[in-house]
Amino acid sequence: MVRQVLSWGAALVASAAALIFAVGCGSNSPPAAQPAASAAQAPPTVASGEEEHAHLLGAHGGIIVPIGRDSYHAEAVFEKGGLVRLHMLGRDEAKVEEVAWQTLTAYVKSAGETESTAIKFEPKPQADDAREMTSVFIAQLPPQFEGQPVEVTIPSIRIAKDRFRLGFKSSDGPAHAEEMPDALADEEARKLFLTPGGAYTESDIAANRRQTAAQKFRAFTPAHDLFPKPGDKLCPITLTKANAKCTWVVGGKTYEFCCPPCVEEFVKLAKNDPEKLQDPEKYVKRVDADETKRR
Repeated sequence: MVRQVLSWGAALVASAAALIFAVGCGSNSPPAAQPAASAAQAPPTVASGEEEHAHLLGAHGGIIVPIGRDSYHAEAVFEKGGLVRLHMLGRDEAKVEEVAWQTLTAYVKSAGETESTAIKFEPKPQADDAREMTSVFIAQLPPQFEGQPVEVTIPSIRIAKDRFRLGFKSSDGPAHAEEMPDALADEEARKLFLTPGGAYTESDIAANRRQTAAQKFRAFTPAHDLFPKPGDKLCPITLTKANAKCTWVVGGKTYEFCCPPCVEEFVKLAKNDPEKLQDPEKYVKRVDADETKRR
């Protein structure tokens, strides 16, 4: 029902599947030194025959990355401001994996491009990690990659006595993260918002000050939060975190959305399929059973 719209600045993150490249080297030698990177340097390519592998979202809402054909896993989380966290996990994705303190060289490039830039994933030990071990790495994306779909390749990470390589794409996050609807043309928008139908009434039109979403939110800048926390209100269309500054009255009730095009989609739903509407309090992030267990 909804289509990707880059003009609304949807960030990509992360989300319900990953394209993964991972293979164990089985070597006891230390990691090979990485060459200095330049903007024109292509990242190491993946040998033919290595598997693409899909997993569900991780505990932190990130992309689960298999390492060494599921010998281990990592969860890649893309955060606001270009920060990337890599949480190390065991063969059982519910178990935290500690690895030796090390700095990881990674190569990042825009999706579909060939030129890459080297970045560093630095160890960030957690409170329960053993001495000289870490279960988390962090890296900062260069400014030109922030908010853009990117591909990341890590040629070498040492786990126990073996070395592995892995890769992932930020665009392989939650499906709804890439499904922001298109904005309507002015004439179509006026017809949608200024005429009643279904559950969308004349009273709603008056409550919304007889204007279109584009008119009401002309100065509004969306900031899509793809990883709402329990208790956060959700956009009824994308199920990303709703914004209290982007509201619309439908059926006499006030709903919150992530961006104006989602308001348009919801009004369409109210007019064409009113039986599918839920009350505003239904659009709230809940704590599911799996998350409760993890806590």
